[in-house]
Amino acid sequence: MEPEAVKLLAAGLAMGLGAIGPGVGLGILGMGAVNAVSRNPEAKGTIFTNFLFALALTEAVAIYALVVAIILIFVA
Repeated sequence: MEPEAVKLLAAGLAMGLGAIGPGVGLGILGMGAVNAVSRNPEAKGTIFTNFLFALALTEAVAIYALVVAIILIFVA
């Protein structure tokens, strides 16, 4: 197998596997936020603020995977 093909395969695997966790996490996080607001509508502001903070932290993991994939493509 050529080195260029291995590099691209590694980048694809890094991004693909690195996006599974955040994808599942975002789904569970959204489900929890909708459940919480439906059970306690008057706490919507607090729940939404915490939801956005957790959303940003979860999305950061996917962005790190993207950075690793880009580094593998252009630097390795």
